[in-house]
Amino acid sequence: MKSIYTAISILCIYLLLTGCVKKEILDEIYLIESIGFDHSKEKSNKGMIVGTILYPIYQPDQPPKNKTLTAEAHIKKSVLQEIQLQSANPIVTGSMEIVLFSKELATNEGVLELIDPFQRDPAVGSGLYLAVVDGEAKELMEGNYGIRGNATYFSNLIENNIKNEDLPKTNLHKFLFSYYQKGQTPFMPQLKRISKEKVLLNGICFFKHGKIVHTISPQEMFFFRLLVDKYSNGLHRVKIDEGEAAIRSIRSVHRFKLTNRFPKEVTVQIKVHGIINEYTGTKVTPKVIDSLQKEFEKEIDEECKKLIESFKENKIDPIGFGHFMKTQIRNFDLTDWTDSQFQNLIVKLEPDVTIAEAGVIE
Repeated sequence: MKSIYTAISILCIYLLLTGCVKKEILDEIYLIESIGFDHSKEKSNKGMIVGTILYPIYQPDQPPKNKTLTAEAHIKKSVLQEIQLQSANPIVTGSMEIVLFSKELATNEGVLELIDPFQRDPAVGSGLYLAVVDGEAKELMEGNYGIRGNATYFSNLIENNIKNEDLPKTNLHKFLFSYYQKGQTPFMPQLKRISKEKVLLNGICFFKHGKIVHTISPQEMFFFRLLVDKYSNGLHRVKIDEGEAAIRSIRSVHRFKLTNRFPKEVTVQIKVHGIINEYTGTKVTPKVIDSLQKEFEKEIDEECKKLIESFKENKIDPIGFGHFMKTQIRNFDLTDWTDSQFQNLIVKLEPDVTIAEAGVIE
């Protein structure tokens, strides 16, 4: 009998608690899927931020319509308040997929003050994507990309390039971790509008003190990922005298080793496995495979060293050498890491490429 009373009491408490939850009907709210930030073009509004929200309007048996609302303000919360004055329904952030920053804004003003409210908002997940726009965020958001809505297109574009191409893993959580982690520099992918129906991932932007200080091209992204992430499925083309090969199904891992303390020296071991999917020569022989492996190793060594030198020149450390040194040397001081110590760090590469088999031959 006592157990019955206990069960009834628990049920009553559950019903009371569920009754306290605020109800929101989907047809009566606007679910923001993306928000973009630009500089104001008006001279009279110098220092103002243009915020653009993107939300879908769902219709029966039709793709969702992409709707945008724009307002100007000094801070992100004020932007949403200003946009709310234009909206017939409440604006909700619980469906956010991506936040976009114009490159001009991210370079001149920085993004930290704009990102901060998102990490404090319990309705926003840490898997939220962040991206820089090579151009205006508002213009990018006003296109028409795919049948699932623009925000979903942007997030799928980034997710696909993480899974199958050369973009290292990135999201709000990883950006903030790298920013607050001493000895490591945060980065974001860069998107560019090609037309009203096409968007291109055209590089990676690196930040220092919340502002963009350096950008790498899509051609450099492959080698950057070898240094900071692993490949589970990739593609790279290698040229030798006998022909050109497309090496697919690339899998890679990297490992850092502290090989000297005075002067400080780090060796990066990079192991790459792949198969030849296409080859423009006549026949894939063991000699050809050996030549491809050596050329690929040479290319990795040269291009990765160029990247590291460019990071030193810009006084950033997106690879995380400083964080690695902190884990290897007790009481290691990172105060002047990117400005001084990183410049003197000797980095050696040990690439090891294995081509397991050959596929289609042209």
